[in-house]
Amino acid sequence: MPGSLPKEVLVVEDEPIIRMVAADALTDRGIMAWEAGDADEALEVLEQHPRIGVVFTDVNMPGEMNGLGLAHEVTAMRPDVKVIVTSGAVTIADNDLPDHGTFLPKPYPTDRLVNIVAEKLDG
Repeated sequence: MPGSLPKEVLVVEDEPIIRMVAADALTDRGIMAWEAGDADEALEVLEQHPRIGVVFTDVNMPGEMNGLGLAHEVTAMRPDVKVIVTSGAVTIADNDLPDHGTFLPKPYPTDRLVNIVAEKLDG
């Protein structure tokens, strides 16, 4: 990936082990991965780290905002950030996600996640 592009990703998942596995897979490929357990925490992390170029979020999370709401909020706040949404409970068409959004059904192979993130960071 070219050095001028952001190489940072925010992984938003309320299950700590799933979040850690996703973040570790990205880090192993040289992509900085920030972590958040819910939408409120995710929005704070996003504000603090302007190099984040992708938000990867689960749909089902605790709190007032789910992952789909977070995806729309991220797109409104930072249109430069691309979103990947995942779920094992529901399926969402890419057209129903904010611009440039991608749905990745659970369970997903970490290689598939890393490849989608890399494509989005490459533009």
